[in-house]
Amino acid sequence: MGKSRWEYIYGINPAFEVLRGERRKIHEAFLNAHSPNNSRLKKLSQYLTSKHIEIAWVDKGRLMDLAESKEHQGAVLRVSPYPYVSAESLFGKPHLLLLDNVEDPHNTGAILRCADVFGFHAVLTPEKGVPEIYPSVVKVSAGATEHIDIAREGTANKLVMRAKEEGYTVVALDAKGPVEISKAPSQCGEKILLVIGGEAKSVSHWILENADVVASIQQHGRVNSLNASVAAGIAMFSFCTGR
Repeated sequence: MGKSRWEYIYGINPAFEVLRGERRKIHEAFLNAHSPNNSRLKKLSQYLTSKHIEIAWVDKGRLMDLAESKEHQGAVLRVSPYPYVSAESLFGKPHLLLLDNVEDPHNTGAILRCADVFGFHAVLTPEKGVPEIYPSVVKVSAGATEHIDIAREGTANKLVMRAKEEGYTVVALDAKGPVEISKAPSQCGEKILLVIGGEAKSVSHWILENADVVASIQQHGRVNSLNASVAAGIAMFSFCTGR
């Protein structure tokens, strides 16, 4: 069975960012009929009208059915699927992010939100082991997915090999890494591929063995690990400030 020609993006911030990103075709908007005076919904409806997008004012039940979530915030857009780019088109960007074994959609969305904030606007994801850019991922990212380029193809190992061929310094984040993350930027060239792993499964052994730098985040508390998205944010921030 082929993929649907559209999907339903939900949440006010994601709706605004889909509009601003101008990467997807917006077929129709559904807004909460019982909140017409909500200031954010009112602003969104005005923006949709300015773009000549049809608005259907519906009840909460209809919004929940479309979004398949209670987190719709009164706004759902029927849009074209996420527009992935090719991995090859991203090589050459100074900062690349690779997700490896990040299985949780919530963590994926949060990492992508950090990627937009810290300038990692080119993201590689393998075909397996990482969620697609589902509406739930868009929601958690606060719509950041609409402003970064994401490729989904191949395997993480092959993407690392290709990056090394293109002259990238491969930095893998691992709890036992010998290099403290704040020191990692000084050991890197101009082009960086930062590899982030998940919580259930970390960065694969092969990538750790073949990385140029294996970095860790120094911790001082009693909890033995950081949430994957928090760790990713710290690592990306280090490359923004540590060069």
